[in-house]
Amino acid sequence: MRHESDYIPSKGLKNLALIVSVTLLSVPLVIFKCMDVVSKSRSSDNISEEVSLHKQLAYQVDVFLSVNPYAKPLALLVATLLVIFLGGLALFGVTDDSLADCLWLSWTYVADSGNHANSDGVGPRLVSVSISFGGMLIFAMMLGLVSDAISEKFDSLRKGRSEVVEQNHTLILGWSDKLGSLLNQLAIANESLGGGIVVVMAERDKEEMEMDIAKMEFDFKGTSVICRSGSPLILVDLKKVSVSKARAIIVLADDGNADQSDARALRTVLSLTGVKEGLRGHIVVELSDLDNEVLVKLVGGDLVETVVAHDVIGRLMIQCARQPGLAQIWEDILGFENCEFYIKRWQKLDGMVFEDVLISFPDAIPCGVKVASSGGNIILNPEDTYVLQEGDEVLVIAEDDDTYSPAALPMVWRGNLPKDFIVPNSSEKILFCGWRRDMEDMIMVLDAFLATGSELWMFNDVAEKERKRKLIDGGLDTDRLENITLVHREGNAVIRRHLESLPLESFDSILILADESVEDSAVQADSRSLATLLLIRDIQAKRLPLREAMVTQTRRGGFSQGSWIGEMQQASDKSVIISEILDPRTKNLLSMSKISDYVLSNELVSMALAMVAEDRQINYVLEELFAEEGNGLQIRQADLYLREGEELSFYEIMLRARQRREIVIGTRLANSERAIINPPSKSERRRWSAKDVFVVIAEE
Repeated sequence: MRHESDYIPSKGLKNLALIVSVTLLSVPLVIFKCMDVVSKSRSSDNISEEVSLHKQLAYQVDVFLSVNPYAKPLALLVATLLVIFLGGLALFGVTDDSLADCLWLSWTYVADSGNHANSDGVGPRLVSVSISFGGMLIFAMMLGLVSDAISEKFDSLRKGRSEVVEQNHTLILGWSDKLGSLLNQLAIANESLGGGIVVVMAERDKEEMEMDIAKMEFDFKGTSVICRSGSPLILVDLKKVSVSKARAIIVLADDGNADQSDARALRTVLSLTGVKEGLRGHIVVELSDLDNEVLVKLVGGDLVETVVAHDVIGRLMIQCARQPGLAQIWEDILGFENCEFYIKRWQKLDGMVFEDVLISFPDAIPCGVKVASSGGNIILNPEDTYVLQEGDEVLVIAEDDDTYSPAALPMVWRGNLPKDFIVPNSSEKILFCGWRRDMEDMIMVLDAFLATGSELWMFNDVAEKERKRKLIDGGLDTDRLENITLVHREGNAVIRRHLESLPLESFDSILILADESVEDSAVQADSRSLATLLLIRDIQAKRLPLREAMVTQTRRGGFSQGSWIGEMQQASDKSVIISEILDPRTKNLLSMSKISDYVLSNELVSMALAMVAEDRQINYVLEELFAEEGNGLQIRQADLYLREGEELSFYEIMLRARQRREIVIGTRLANSERAIINPPSKSERRRWSAKDVFVVIAEE
């Protein structure tokens, strides 16, 4: 039988443990005191250039905590183990328990500070309270670390720093006024798939982006929009949005200086091409200046498709001024809400000539062929005798990619055209209100379109010498213009007395441009355009020779013709005004008043970007249709294809138009305000009116 004293360690060992614990606690104090003495001795020896030991130690600790991400938890662990070990040694020196029991007891005091209440004796209580104080300090440190970690994680999620784990998503880089229209078009495009994923990354706060998107007044139709804060120039931020797995990447132009915007787009393309994992999708870049397109394509190579927004809208405004109603047709074709372009291969059409292919789709209208033998080049409006080869694909205008298919070839009577199409050769008088960056390009396009002897009046607040300098810098030699003569007038387009100095009643068409000085703000630019429009229409109405005879009690479009808006509507019958609108909300005012046609520039550009993002092949089609040469959209009078009261099917009209190598894609009836693209029941005969018009794709 063992004696009870065998279980109790020797008193000398306990005293040694107590001395060791006290010594270890005193060592840091001694070290710091020695450091003070050494530092003072150095300063007394005039060695002021040397860094003190205190600062060196503080610097090393700071580097350790900054560089090592696990430094704080590691320091907390070391402090906890040190308190447990020193407390266990101290308890071992003042109690009769074994060292293992004392270490465990020390841990319980650290974990739960209230356990020391059961201690007996002055020594054990003093040591227990000291350990409990250390435990409370460690618990406070741990609570702070956990709280900071959780707050940092939530802050990271709130600010959009977390990684996007998606595939086959559409990635939008940048933020501009076009984003709302672009998201709307992508949502409509993804509706048939049950929705999609769109990721937006811009150098803005994530919460602000989400709030702005939530204010957009349209249905996302199941499409989810994910926002992230970051720069497209930083590879780490690009990887954060899974750029290598995106099916399409859209680079938006900044709402600012054109050269700076295009320079940033170029740097973004460079960053995208530098992604090590490679890109699965293509890049769609919105540019502001046509001159920068070559450089961006040189850097991006085959990955890049460009949409030069500013130049496209300038050319489109000229087309719409010469053919009223064309802007609405472009809205229908470019948007995903109605009919749009699709390219698909149909094996059953191999060996068929294009004239027969044209009438083989009851629910679509063929417009061209993607030729397999030429590397996939798209021929828009090919010859009737072109035979589809194996691998060729057909370009059509249809409601959706699953709503059309070829049917049995119908029997269609061709007939003869009632008369030849004669290109108008009369001179025109056109007025430009405002100044755009691509003015020289618009003038060159007009010079190619108009007849000899035409006049182009330029009215803006840019000095005449400055205008000529800008035109020359843009590559335009005004002395070499063949068909038009430039007439310069200086003034402010929103001041009535300045506008009254112009012969506004004598112009065939007036283009109100989003002036370069205010194009950065859509609201300000639209307000200026609306003010100019109302002033011009009011001046025109007051100069009409029979203004007094127009007072009547009838109603037109909800307004009395004797009212001021009625007078403006009468003036709109005398000349065409095309207003460039940046904000989609402004179009409701113009649509209701019916005193001007408009080109919704930002929305049309967004539509084009969305279409090219969904199918990059469509970019070639849009480039040709927008260009001043080649095939383009035209509006033709019905008497060019039929005689008054003649009963024809839409198929028969299509075949008649092929005699002039035109493709009829839609019609606008005399009693309708909007054109119908890809009309239904194409084989059904009906009686047409000479006042009807047809929309065709034809050579300029």
